[in-house]
Amino acid sequence: DLPATCEIDECASDPCGAGQTCEDPDRSYTSQHDFLCTCDIDTTLIQVDGPATCSKDECQSNPCGADQTCDDPDPRRDSLNDFTCTCSNGVSATGGPATCEVDECGVDPNPCGLAGQTCEDPNTSYKSQHDFRCTCDNNSSLTQIDGPATCFK
Repeated sequence: DLPATCEIDECASDPCGAGQTCEDPDRSYTSQHDFLCTCDIDTTLIQVDGPATCSKDECQSNPCGADQTCDDPDPRRDSLNDFTCTCSNGVSATGGPATCEVDECGVDPNPCGLAGQTCEDPNTSYKSQHDFRCTCDNNSSLTQIDGPATCFK
């Protein structure tokens, strides 16, 4: 009698994880633990019997744009979209550009004072912070940029 052949697909359980390809060249029981994990981003990075360490600094492609800083907490791991984009005003987002808008008139207390003035922020882009205008309700020609206007009754 010949011994039974037990084939095992070690890649069926996805032992390599995301961003890697698993190959099991010999599915025989006698050669268990011979699967290979190959990084999708660099096929020269290979590990036998476990996940490979794949290097990819996601900030290298400048996904945040010129006006934001990018931080990839662990560029040695192939964790897709684990980078953080941060605006100069501190607003941040993970996995893509942050929305860096600031409505300077939408804060409490109103930067134009309690009453008698209207606040207008023509551009809520963080690039033009400190560009709000305070206009006197009783005389629209009296306007002050970046602070309360001096209004006369």
